[in-house]
Amino acid sequence: LQVEESAISLWNWTVTKHTGAVISDEQRAKLRFVACRLICLCEGSDPPEGTIRRQILMSMKTGKGWIDIGKAGLADGFLENAMNSIEKLYAKLRKGSESEADIQVHRADVEKSLFKVLSYQAESAVAQGDFQKAVMCVQRCKDMLIKLPKETCYLSILCYNFGVETYEWKRYEQSSFWLSQSYDIGKMDIKYSVGKEMQAKVLRLLATTYFEWDCSLYLDKALKAISLANQENLHPAGFFLKVKILLKSGASDEDINSALAEFTHLEMSLDFCLNTAKLLLEHGRESVGFDFLKSVPERFESSPDLGKVTLLHIEFLLQNKRELLAKQKIEEVIIGHYTGKQLLPEALNQLHIILWDRAAKHYEEKSYSEALHWYNYSVSFYTPGQIDQNLAKLQRNMASCYLHLKQVDKAKEAVKQAERCDPNSIFTKFSVYKIAVLENDTDKAMEAVIEMGKLAEEPSEHEDKLRVDKNTGSNLLSLAAQIALENDQQIVAIKALEYLSEHLQDCQQLFASLKCLVRLMLSKVMAENAEKRWWYFVLNYMFSAAHKKLAESFTEEKFTGDMRILEAHWFRKVAWNLAVQFKDSPEKMREFFVLSFKLSQFCPSDKAVLIAQKTCLLMAAAVDLEMGRQKITPSEQTELFSQALQHLQTCKEIWKVLKLTGDFAKDPTDTLLLLYEFEARSKLNDPTLHNLMESVWEQPQIEIKTLEIIASLAMESPARYPVLCKKALKSALNLHRKQAVIDAVKFSKCLHSLINISLPTGLTDLDTCVLQEVWDYFEDALSVVSSTNAYPEMEILWLMTRAWNTGIFQYTVGKYKEAEQWCGLGMRFLHHLGSLKKSYE
Repeated sequence: LQVEESAISLWNWTVTKHTGAVISDEQRAKLRFVACRLICLCEGSDPPEGTIRRQILMSMKTGKGWIDIGKAGLADGFLENAMNSIEKLYAKLRKGSESEADIQVHRADVEKSLFKVLSYQAESAVAQGDFQKAVMCVQRCKDMLIKLPKETCYLSILCYNFGVETYEWKRYEQSSFWLSQSYDIGKMDIKYSVGKEMQAKVLRLLATTYFEWDCSLYLDKALKAISLANQENLHPAGFFLKVKILLKSGASDEDINSALAEFTHLEMSLDFCLNTAKLLLEHGRESVGFDFLKSVPERFESSPDLGKVTLLHIEFLLQNKRELLAKQKIEEVIIGHYTGKQLLPEALNQLHIILWDRAAKHYEEKSYSEALHWYNYSVSFYTPGQIDQNLAKLQRNMASCYLHLKQVDKAKEAVKQAERCDPNSIFTKFSVYKIAVLENDTDKAMEAVIEMGKLAEEPSEHEDKLRVDKNTGSNLLSLAAQIALENDQQIVAIKALEYLSEHLQDCQQLFASLKCLVRLMLSKVMAENAEKRWWYFVLNYMFSAAHKKLAESFTEEKFTGDMRILEAHWFRKVAWNLAVQFKDSPEKMREFFVLSFKLSQFCPSDKAVLIAQKTCLLMAAAVDLEMGRQKITPSEQTELFSQALQHLQTCKEIWKVLKLTGDFAKDPTDTLLLLYEFEARSKLNDPTLHNLMESVWEQPQIEIKTLEIIASLAMESPARYPVLCKKALKSALNLHRKQAVIDAVKFSKCLHSLINISLPTGLTDLDTCVLQEVWDYFEDALSVVSSTNAYPEMEILWLMTRAWNTGIFQYTVGKYKEAEQWCGLGMRFLHHLGSLKKSYE
């Protein structure tokens, strides 16, 4: 009992709170659910009539509540309970009835509840897509209407709602069934009918359903339904739908005119008439459409909106490529404008849009004279001296046409008018800029681009929404740079790029603009085979700007890491290609290799990128060394060699990492790094050079060629390291000796260099140790000469001469024994001479 009372209290509380909108529909459904379940749990084996009636009511309302919030699946159990309770109630009432009349009264009482439950079950079935169950429930309700005629209207509207739902779900077959049922039920009892207006509404939706389902298959049904609808209640929507169906069916103009005549006396709005005319014209029924359109002004002659008819007429004349007739209509409107028949502001604005669209179409087709013709129509509606932003835009558009027609003076006049109307517009400044660039007026172009830059940073408050968004200034600056580049005005281009990179916050847009400009530059230079002097500076600026923006992009949320990598790859690859193109200009080549390296630092350090970075730095260092070898000032040399060392240090770090990624046994990078570093340090007189070489002497795999190059570099000005030179040559000579087959030519050259550095020409006062060392070299030479015929004769001659001369030098200082030894050594080489032997014998 206490549970039952609590359940009833909860139910009643829910009712009162919902009335005051304290709880939502879903909360109410849940509270009802709890109360109803509690009541059901309290049910005894033989509940009294009042308890059963309460259970029926609560189960019905709980089920309906779930349906209303879109949870029809939860409703079924409660509606089934309601049905069971209704059966119990009827059995109880019959049991207590004494006469047939009493039974009939009780039956009528129960049937009302049964009707409601069946209708709710139909709702639930439709919501769950169970069409057959819904049909069965509605049919039972329909059968009960004889005894419950007052429910006719309710059931008709219920079926209509089912038709609407299934139509929206595009279940046209089901929708047509429910709408037909709705119409049929509505006719069952005139007294309790839904009324003619509702019946017409049902039939219009039925016609629409047939029309959209399959017009070719159900055309007759659609026409029949709409005809019935119009008989029930004449309505503009019915008229419009009938015309639509007839057009779709391919009916003759005569049939369509007949349909239009049916509605001659129907009260319709001007917009509705215009929509009908538009429908006819869009379906290619020009004759009927234009005739109908001509009849509209007669019906609305006092309407201030009559201009809409003219606009529609003009639009369709243009759509049907009847430009001449459209022009006549427009000229009539212009005359009317100055004779007291002005269009309303809204209609006039629409006309301007039509005129500008037509002008823009001709502009895109490069018919600039025709475009001007349409723009001039628009100008006709402005009074002389009028200040208007749209007029400024109009004049700017006309200026563009004049420029294409090479009519610069007219273009300048149009821009002057635009400046008068809208002097602080970035678009006006851009028009001024274009003319200045074309006239090679650098000062004026610079002034205009500076103004554009300022306006891009702080857009004018009066700029209208149609024209200005956050990217407008950037787009115009990008275009300004492009125009300057196309006209070889690099100073102006760089100024535009400066403002572009400073103003543009959107990284994606900046990179898109820069890439576009880079492509333009490259295509221009390639096409014209132009001098690279000036465009190098512009390209260098662009790539530097890209590098700067990539570094700043880490703080921009919208610019993701993947985007950054993508852009960095594009710019580094193009910078590489540019470096290669500058092969005739070492300084520029180096700049772009360095830029490529810097840009690659924003890419993931995979093997390909590491190889590219290593190559860029090696190339940059090589260029620095090459430039340092030229005849330049010592301070410039120092700067270049120091710069080369910096590149090499970074390259060595990258090379360490790269070697961990694979086998680079045949890669010459170690050798290049050694040679470049040796050259740079030796020419800088770096005290750490000897430390560097100590590690070199210990290398077991060092090549002869490398040692010979080191020897050469050690004595190349401004370097002078004879000790290192000798050591390198001795090491090379040792390696020559170790060869399975000695290459006599290479051996001779190496020995020649070693003797030269060890025995300077013209010196007589030589240390005995030095002479002994050099003697050993000559002995080595004799050994090789004796064992092969490949030793170059001129080298043998040179060895003979050096040995002989050394003996003569000894003789002049009184060292006769040494003189005899050295001259004798020279004569030993004489025996190995070929054709030259007799000349020297």
